[in-house]
Parts: sequence; C-alpha cells; structure tokens
Amino acid sequence: MESISIKTAEDIAGMRIAGKLASEVLDYITPFVKVGITTGEIDQLCHEYMTNVQGTIPAPLNYCPPGYTPYPKAICTSVNDVICHGIPGDKVLKSGDSVNLDITVIKNGYHGDTSRMFLVGEPSILSKRLSEITYECMWLGIAKIKPGAHLGDIGHVIQQHAEKAGYSVVREFCGHGIGKIFHEAPQVMHYGKPGTMERLEAGMIFTVEPMINAGRREIREMGDGWTIRTKDRSLSAQWEHTVLVTETGYEVLTMSEGYPELPDFIKNHQG
Repeated sequence: MESISIKTAEDIAGMRIAGKLASEVLDYITPFVKVGITTGEIDQLCHEYMTNVQGTIPAPLNYCPPGYTPYPKAICTSVNDVICHGIPGDKVLKSGDSVNLDITVIKNGYHGDTSRMFLVGEPSILSKRLSEITYECMWLGIAKIKPGAHLGDIGHVIQQHAEKAGYSVVREFCGHGIGKIFHEAPQVMHYGKPGTMERLEAGMIFTVEPMINAGRREIREMGDGWTIRTKDRSLSAQWEHTVLVTETGYEVLTMSEGYPELPDFIKNHQG
C-alpha cells in the first residue's frame, strides 16, 4: 500500500495559501451563478480570475491520468444528475438547476481543492434538501478527523447520515491525499466501518468530498470520457474541503470570507 505522506511545516504553509485561494475562486464566482449563464462562461470567468488576479494555475486544465484524455477546461461544472467531472460548455443554467463547481488551483507548486453546490433560481425542495444533507455529511466526516482516528470513521458517519435521509453514497469516487501532487494516498471513502482503513496522523492532508445521490448509487460514464452521471438520472450533490490532520484534531484549509454558514454542530463545537 502506498504510504501516506506527512507534510512538513513548509508544506502546510503552502497548502494553507493554495486552499484559501481555491475557496476565494468560489467566493468570486458566486454572484455570477444565476439563470441564463452557461457553464462555459462560468469556467471562463474562473479561469481568468485564477490566472489574472490570483496568479494560480487551474489544476484540471489538461490534467491527464492514465487511460484518460486530457481534461479540456479549468474547472468542473456538474449540473443536476451529473455526479462529478462535468465539462463546462454551452449548457445554459435554468431556474431549479443545481450545480457543483469544483475548483483546484496550484500556487507555488501546492494544490488547493474544494467544491460547493449552487442552487439556481427557485430550487426544488428535493434539491435543497439533498444539498443540505450532503453539506452535513461532509462536515460530519471532517469532525471525525484527529490523530488516532481511522479513515473508516469518516466514511461511516457520512454513509449513516446520507442513508438515514433516504439517499445513497457513490462508491466509485472518493476523497484523496493532496499536496504537491493533485491525487495521492490515501483514498478517502465516503462509506465504511469505524476503526477500519488507515490510521490518521498529524501532518496528513486529504480531501473529504462526499457525492450523494437522491436515488440509487449506480453511475454511468458519458462518451466524453469524463462526465459521470447517476444511472437512474436522479439528482446528485457534492461538497468538498481539503483538510489537515493537526495534533489535536483538524484544520480545514479551504475556507475563505465568503464561505457558506457552517452547520450548528460545527459552530457549537468550535465555540
């Protein structure tokens, strides 16, 4: 099994900067995500903001894992039944759509990776609830992070919360270690049993990014080689943070001023 890298103080400082910048791209784009804009226009705005304002590099652009074609855009835009890796294009957002914007920037060699859900116009009760439950799933998972805990603890609490709400957890995609490399060990599953999988140590950095479907968990891959949809065409939602394991617990690296309000169970824990 590939060993999980423990980040140095210098790495952690670099990751804090990259993480905040990734979150700030989402702050910047928020007012533009409304009825009538295309996913391609959102991508263009984010790309220009990253390169011209932040001096960051969009990590997805031309990213090419083995067996894939190079990813053609700067961000991922996953609308409605798209689970992940939706490619921006001429799709026009309409009232009631839900869209996940997934941002990864590189600054001074370090990757910051985060995503948020955006509900366009008048969202349905279902899509609002799905987004809220998925947001809670992510934070419940993060709240389990501390030295001595196990990756299975994170997956278990996410799976429990999602399934209690009547939703399902996507199995084929998971969180991942991150640093100077975009995707490294460990794999962070969003389902599982407490006390299983790798044991957490201070200095590990990885993402927690549950993908939760309103219907069944099965997926289908589209012909572009990237876009993943729900097989039953049900809605899907995802939220993502990059998190550092600290000596006493965790630090979320992908926070910024415009970040949405935290769930009460996190605020109370911090207060």
